[in-house]
Amino acid sequence: MEPAEYDKMHAVEERMWWYRGLHANLLGQLARHAAPEAPVLDAGCGTGGLLKRLAGKAVGLDYAEVAARHAQDKSGRPVVVGSINDLPFAAGAFAAVVSADVLAHQSVDEARALAEARRCLAPGGVVVLNLPAYGWLRSDHDRRVHQPRRYTRGSVARLLGAAGFRAIFTTYWNTILFPLMVARRLLFSGGDTGDVRLMPEPVEALFRAAVLIESRLISRGVPLPFGGSVLAVGVKDA
Repeated sequence: MEPAEYDKMHAVEERMWWYRGLHANLLGQLARHAAPEAPVLDAGCGTGGLLKRLAGKAVGLDYAEVAARHAQDKSGRPVVVGSINDLPFAAGAFAAVVSADVLAHQSVDEARALAEARRCLAPGGVVVLNLPAYGWLRSDHDRRVHQPRRYTRGSVARLLGAAGFRAIFTTYWNTILFPLMVARRLLFSGGDTGDVRLMPEPVEALFRAAVLIESRLISRGVPLPFGGSVLAVGVKDA
């Protein structure tokens, strides 16, 4: 990811509607599938917005030193500089591994990263993934963050299965606002502002309400039929 993108993320992730929805979805799945206070790894923690909200024995990891510094300062949690392709943790160290939009990165080997996540999980542990949806939505923002891959529910379930996980829940999200996202991506993709920026507060409030309505449904196990992101949970049975 380009360094400027980390600065943008650090500045807005605790207030921007998209991050609020993302964090609500990830935390909701952890609440459903992992015990409270269980050790959790945020693999590719970025600048620490989710890590700050994780309770218990949470640890962060990011390959970028600038992101790791932001994350540790923001969350007060331990943060390790390292690669998701070679996790510097003992086998079975975590009850859950959460990873937001990291497998899509050009430097990540999907199969290797998921194998490492599985190695670091105790039996019965879960991996919770968020990934960008639909290859035809690739945009200037994807290029800025070095993210060449986008996914469907089916492709994520197949990745999990190939890595030895049992996919127990998959859904799209950012469904209500999806028509606006498509229009912006396909019709207004130029310019340098990118996707990581705050809208005027009335728009932020409206968009936050939309994604939090979705989060309530998803947290109850209701899958959504389409959207800008894929959320998936896999379990390590043995």
